[in-house]
Amino acid sequence: MELIFELAIILFASKIAGDLCVKLGQPSVLGKLLIGVVLGPAVLGLVSDTETLADLSQIGVILLMFIAGMETDLNEFRRTWKASTFVGISGIIVPLGLGYVAGILINMTTIQALFLGLLLSATSVSISVQALKELDKLQSKEGTTILGAAVIDDVLVIVALAFLMSMAGGEVNLSMMIVQKVLFFTGAILVAWKVVPWVLKKFAPLKVTESLVSGALIICFLFAYVAEIAGVAAIIGAYIAGVAINQTNYKKKIFAKVETISYSIFVPVFFTSIGVAVSFDGISKNFGLIIGFSILAILTKLIGAALGAKLAHFSWRNALGIGAAMVSRGEVALIIATIGLETNLISQELFAVLVVVVLVTTIVTPPMMKFFFNEGGKQKEMKKQYSVKLESR
Repeated sequence: MELIFELAIILFASKIAGDLCVKLGQPSVLGKLLIGVVLGPAVLGLVSDTETLADLSQIGVILLMFIAGMETDLNEFRRTWKASTFVGISGIIVPLGLGYVAGILINMTTIQALFLGLLLSATSVSISVQALKELDKLQSKEGTTILGAAVIDDVLVIVALAFLMSMAGGEVNLSMMIVQKVLFFTGAILVAWKVVPWVLKKFAPLKVTESLVSGALIICFLFAYVAEIAGVAAIIGAYIAGVAINQTNYKKKIFAKVETISYSIFVPVFFTSIGVAVSFDGISKNFGLIIGFSILAILTKLIGAALGAKLAHFSWRNALGIGAAMVSRGEVALIIATIGLETNLISQELFAVLVVVVLVTTIVTPPMMKFFFNEGGKQKEMKKQYSVKLESR
């Protein structure tokens, strides 16, 4: 029954905190992240960082990316593939290079420094997706570029990680790893194109409650599961499933029901659980290192991805907005950090530091996006009003 009580607290507190943040001019997701810190062991201790909460959180992030896929304009996605490639690649090169230099400066070996750079190159746009929705940017050119770049980033970082682990003497078959990725994306695209519409068509007439929505969720979870097995993040599989459903005639009906289910319970749990995982143990001892790595993590991704967006002819304001959206390292970096700890590429002390750094990047992402994208919107509105005044004269 303790879990039931914790869920009630999470849902109540996350909604109130989100509403308060909106009233203060910030995305609601920021309030949900921060209230998690307050509710968790770090402050009040009302909610515990349990395995069950982590599982519910995983469902939340999968559903969040599934919804993002259903909202993706595939035609816009095709138009922005070049921009996504620039953002994805430049968003890896800058943090990888400077992360390597930082590793050497703190007396890491070459392999360890490369691992650190690779960890800082990871990105997770699950938080950014919610901020984009609140800023009404998810279906824009910028939003589509960010989602495409996240897929490219995820694949390149995982392949690079496999290559590095093989160099470090880990039991990793690089060729097999690459083949798995190719097979997954080829298979996922074919299934999304041919099988998903057929499955939904079969589920739609079933004489049971919400058969169509259940069919959609089955597709979502299977795509996420297979993606995880193939070494691709589960959120990428869920996103592809959402894009597949977006191309069917059932999109609107499924979207409305899935959004209700997701935002009623699972998505708030996901956002809040990130804050719940925060621990202040050892922060004072490594405070300087945490500050240094946090600044490095934020600036390298912001600048690297923004340069890629600028090469794709975005304005500086929108380029920096795209860069800000790529700053959050999220669960992808935490998975890589765990691999590093298990293979002795990073110490337990550095692992604890990097966990805090990942959480810092996650928390700062929504307000940064709000600043860059909203300021750009204000400038456009001012120009529009100025033009109207000139015409009226």
